[in-house]
Amino acid sequence: MEIENKKLKLNYKNTILIGMAFFSITLLWTVYGQYCPKLITKILIDSKLCATENDTLFPVGIIMALDNALALFMLPIFGTLSDKTKCSFGKRMIYIFPGMIISSIIFPFIAVAFLVAPSLYGVWAPLAIVILVILMGLVLIVMNIYRNPAVALMPDVTPKPLRSKANGIINFVGYVGGAIAGILAMFFTIDKGAHYPIFAFVIASVFMIAAAIILVTNIKENKLLEENKKLMLEGEKQSETFSDVEGGEKLSKTDKKNFVIILLGVLFWYFAFNAVETFAPLFCEYILGHENMGGTIVIVLTASSLISFMLLLNLPAKIGRKWTVIVGIGTMIFAFLGIIITMLASGVFSSNYEINDAVKEMWKTRVIIIYVFVAFLGCGWALINANSYPMVVELASGKNIGKYTGLYYTFAMVAQTLTPIISGAWMQYGQSKNGLNLLFIYSLIMSAIALVTMLFFTEKKKVIKKSKIGFEALDND
Repeated sequence: MEIENKKLKLNYKNTILIGMAFFSITLLWTVYGQYCPKLITKILIDSKLCATENDTLFPVGIIMALDNALALFMLPIFGTLSDKTKCSFGKRMIYIFPGMIISSIIFPFIAVAFLVAPSLYGVWAPLAIVILVILMGLVLIVMNIYRNPAVALMPDVTPKPLRSKANGIINFVGYVGGAIAGILAMFFTIDKGAHYPIFAFVIASVFMIAAAIILVTNIKENKLLEENKKLMLEGEKQSETFSDVEGGEKLSKTDKKNFVIILLGVLFWYFAFNAVETFAPLFCEYILGHENMGGTIVIVLTASSLISFMLLLNLPAKIGRKWTVIVGIGTMIFAFLGIIITMLASGVFSSNYEINDAVKEMWKTRVIIIYVFVAFLGCGWALINANSYPMVVELASGKNIGKYTGLYYTFAMVAQTLTPIISGAWMQYGQSKNGLNLLFIYSLIMSAIALVTMLFFTEKKKVIKKSKIGFEALDND
């Protein structure tokens, strides 16, 4: 079957502007992930609630998971709620703009809580952690209110055959936010002083507010929906589903099976990636001996993802979304194996491995190998992200995109809730010293499970006239 979609043209300007919401989410989430595990660890050790860094791994995992658990209830609720919302401001924008502003205002207070924590050490030490966790939770509550509507806005106004391309552009914009977060993490390290994280959080909030203003002044949601009605109907004719979901037909057995498989895939690759995302800052500090390497890793990860969106995403046009995702998972597995082998060659798994001047000096040069494999990790993650979400909303109609988006991100958040606890326990109790050296073994196992799961996905066969490069490669239908 040959698919003709010359009539469908993506509005790049609007897609980039819609991506401002994802820019805000990625910036917030990356700064949060770079600093919060370290802030919790510092408080636990400095207040003597934990004796060593290794003793903090499981508590840090639990605390990070508690905040993520909020999303399990909120994402599907606000996804479905925004589907049913009718407002002159837009059914998604009514959640997105206020959420972006409120979260940016609360965000810096996380760093403020860390700064005042020493005044509570002693008998009040647990209160320092409680205050920090409450503020982290407040930020994530607000973010989870607008996260689902922010993601659902793109498929609301983008025909199905163009959603991979649009999702790639939005991820591109989002990763720019991630790069900014990485730069902040490099320069405003905790070892320079307890007040330094405040600068990173405030600067991030300023960027988030600017993104919110750009979005609300340029995107008129209801007007876009009205303008794109005919394009959306044309896009449905070129859908990759095995049933006509827009025409009211229920999902076929194949589509239902595919839906379950993709959600399980989401679960396991987020198990793998979020464990690294949560504990990489601690890994850099307590295994590599350099706190600022965490920021560099974020930049390398982000840069490789951005390059992938421009150059490597011609794969869907050649082999389809399923096999592109599988290649992405395989690339992640290669990256994790490479990092593990590098650690093995560097003596990290030795029982007497400890951070000293010689080890720090060794990693100043050898860390380049880690960065190379992190770049492969970013490439793999980009291939997965650009195609997995469109595979889910392909099954949705215009009336329930928020619901399907909610299910997609609920499974992602289930993983992000459980994996800090599971991986934290795996590392703390799997080895009495330097448990962080088990981090990438955990992620390798989870990636392998995700790979096997996706092999059972059934993709609709099609013929593409030619492959493309850059953002055009994302238009793979």
